[in-house]
Amino acid sequence: MNPSAPLPDLSRLCIHTITTKPWAIETSAAKFAAAGVKGITVWRDTLAGRDIAKTGQLLRDHGLSIVSLCRGGFFPAATAADRAKALDDNRKAIAEAHALGAPLIVLVCGAVPGQPLTESRKQITDGIAALLPDCQAAGVKLAIEPLHPMYADSRSAVNTLGQANDMVEQLKSPFVGVAADVYHLWWDPALETEIARCGKLNALFAYHVCDWRTPTIDLLNDRGLMGEGCIPLRQIRAWVEATGFKGFNEVEVFSTRLWAMDQDEYLKKIVQAYQQHV
Repeated sequence: MNPSAPLPDLSRLCIHTITTKPWAIETSAAKFAAAGVKGITVWRDTLAGRDIAKTGQLLRDHGLSIVSLCRGGFFPAATAADRAKALDDNRKAIAEAHALGAPLIVLVCGAVPGQPLTESRKQITDGIAALLPDCQAAGVKLAIEPLHPMYADSRSAVNTLGQANDMVEQLKSPFVGVAADVYHLWWDPALETEIARCGKLNALFAYHVCDWRTPTIDLLNDRGLMGEGCIPLRQIRAWVEATGFKGFNEVEVFSTRLWAMDQDEYLKKIVQAYQQHV
């Protein structure tokens, strides 16, 4: 399959609030809208101390589509009491998403160092299953985000798109799908096949973009802006769009280096990188 052509406009550009972390959500909303950005994914920390419903209205008043809320998950734990606490926090996230007007929560599923990954995956599947009545009542979907294997110790026992698809098949709910992030998945030789499988399951709920820098100097906070690294972004987008996906291309960049620069200049770079490389 040939790589995708350049995107013609910004109509499918979404930016995560974590990408411009130094900005308050009100600033992000105004600046994103002024730059022609059409979507926003909200990280829960930006909602602290705010009226969530009013914040959602503020975003819509700026003409922004609220794409998703980040994040829920972290289901596995060594004790039943801690697993119950995780479910409570996820139910809180579902309520927040409903109040905000976000149709989707992205799940960073969690893992317990020293606990077998198979057990953590079982606890993740059980945790998601326990939330399905809450999702249905609130009209909020859940997207399992597989994370790169370097995070398998404590952040996620779901490390390939194949594993995420397996969970979707097992759970058999229209409220459960996948968030595919190129940072975590670009290396996988089965990626094209698994993206197609995800499409057949009607489970490709979200698509996140950034880049992989060489060398990467921090395992969490040294992502690259699109074009700064080695991820074949247009090839992967072609596979994603071949499923019929017409959602947003969400820019999600954790970068101490980029957070330290002038964020207005950084936003210009994001838009330019989106046009030139996504």
